[in-house]
Amino acid sequence: MDKKKLNYEPIVNVSLAKQISEKILESITNGTLKADDQLPTEEVLAGQFQVSRPTIREALKRLAAQSLIRSRRGPTGGTFVNRPSYEEVSSNLCTSTAFLVSLGEFSIPEILEARRDLELVCIQHAVERRDEEELNLLEQELLIQKDTNLSDTEFCASDVRFHRCLANACHNPLLQFIMFSVIEALQPIENMVVFRVRDRAVIISQHEKILDALRLRNQELASDVIFEQTAYLQERFRVAQEMSDEKNVN
Repeated sequence: MDKKKLNYEPIVNVSLAKQISEKILESITNGTLKADDQLPTEEVLAGQFQVSRPTIREALKRLAAQSLIRSRRGPTGGTFVNRPSYEEVSSNLCTSTAFLVSLGEFSIPEILEARRDLELVCIQHAVERRDEEELNLLEQELLIQKDTNLSDTEFCASDVRFHRCLANACHNPLLQFIMFSVIEALQPIENMVVFRVRDRAVIISQHEKILDALRLRNQELASDVIFEQTAYLQERFRVAQEMSDEKNVN
């Protein structure tokens, strides 16, 4: 009987790799390692942490997956602390948020409540800080939404763009960053659940009121519309849920 040659990969202690990646991340967040700094080689890191090189490799993979480090080949190559773009970080946050929603970590009512509270803060600033270009972009999206030939997919996409423009109008980079994860990751999920039972005319009317509030710089009207739209979507979600439950029973 012929003996088969088995090629095994070195065993990696995942727990150790996780701890090492967290230690390196701590050095990045506390400023010990700065953007574009080069990390020690795998061999040096393995010696410092007293682990195998495969464990170091796994730790670095974890950091690379978060766009925190990058590798470069060649004579001047190595592993460097990354300077992630705003878009990269925002995309990672959106992906993680959508993934948690798919696992059932957040319910639709919780999503709607969080979106309402964040959007209330955004719109209060937007009323004071919006400019003519943003008003024009919101108006353009309204015109798109009023097209009766618009598909459900196109209407939902315009809805997302409208609220993203509203977040931009607050002119607060941190609020924009947080809102983008809510809008890009969560609003499409909301739309997917309720689009069959919501009335486009109601959404359009609410968007018109938001635009009017921004034009008039009316804080009270702006906040009232956010509450109104959230209440409408919550009620439509209940209807969609009841329809789904009845279908499952039958």
